[in-house]
Amino acid sequence: MTATSGLGTAQLASPDLLRSVFRRHAAGVAVITARGETGPVGFTATSLTSVSADPPMLSFGIGTGASSWPAMAGTGHVGVHILGEHQQELAATFARSGADRFGPPTAWREGPEGVPLLDDVLAWTVCRIVARVPAGDHRIVLAEVLLGDPAGPGRPLLYHQGRFNGLRD
Repeated sequence: MTATSGLGTAQLASPDLLRSVFRRHAAGVAVITARGETGPVGFTATSLTSVSADPPMLSFGIGTGASSWPAMAGTGHVGVHILGEHQQELAATFARSGADRFGPPTAWREGPEGVPLLDDVLAWTVCRIVARVPAGDHRIVLAEVLLGDPAGPGRPLLYHQGRFNGLRD
């Protein structure tokens, strides 16, 4: 049995091919935050993965050219926020280059370890970074979960085909 019925549209590996393939992969949407030298920083991530239950550990990817990378490279702690389908604008704000991510209407507060915590999310964690693994033009950040709250109401926000979406029944 083959993965496809025909290989007539096969392409050689390239950044465009990878992006095209992963546009077909629906992913949950998270915002990663940290305290930077000049204030809070954050970015939208769809690369969030559960890594280990014992100890509780997760990972996410970040481009080394991202505006948040210098803070992520130097911080010891991050906030990880799972967004709800009601937070499409928040996801877009944290994805947009040059946006005032922590200005109004973003609601947030300083949490443990000085980590910025976003309000009204489905779930959040504060994590201690344990490794930054080089991966091409990105780094895979491994972080141990220290505390969190999984009790936010609502349904998850998804990213698919270049757009933010909610779940369909």
